[in-house]
Amino acid sequence: MGRSSDAREKILASAQSLIELRGYTALGVAEICKAAGVPKGSFYYFFESKEALALAVLDEHWKAQRGNWARVLQDDAEPLLRLRRLFEETEASLRAGQQSCGTVSGCMFGNLTLELSNQTEPIRKRLQQIFDAQVEMVEKVIAEARERGEAAVGDAREAARSIVAQLEGQVLFAKLYNDAQHLEALWANCLSLLSARHPDEAAISS
Repeated sequence: MGRSSDAREKILASAQSLIELRGYTALGVAEICKAAGVPKGSFYYFFESKEALALAVLDEHWKAQRGNWARVLQDDAEPLLRLRRLFEETEASLRAGQQSCGTVSGCMFGNLTLELSNQTEPIRKRLQQIFDAQVEMVEKVIAEARERGEAAVGDAREAARSIVAQLEGQVLFAKLYNDAQHLEALWANCLSLLSARHPDEAAISS
């Protein structure tokens, strides 16, 4: 019964919620299975180790986040406005989480980078892949803005890396101070970093 088709999904969902709230190291397999409502034997039927579960959680979380980022960053809106919408949706997500559990949980990828990147090589590599994918998605938007004359940057890849790092850093501050308002500075900082004007201002002056 514990090996039913939805047992794996229950374990993944419970593990993700617990990791977001408490981190990875403090969690035990028994606690995860209890929260999922499945026998401990089911865990090892689907996952050979706790590390394997963490990798699966990262993959599931990135699959959902990548879909959201693609929806926003590959939209038909002006490129810089797509970045702004990404910041706004990230802030809204943090606020929704805060209302649900009382605290800003931050970014799972950032949290696990701080907690585990020097402890487990497979997780470190997976996190690198995820952040590289984020940078690549932002880089395409910046390159488009540069081609339109809306941003003045020499290296779109490095600019994208800086924007992802800034986003991650502000999310970290939001977690530290339990206040999603820290993300409100992202848009102005982004325009400054890209040597860009607000798209509306560019339209008025052209």
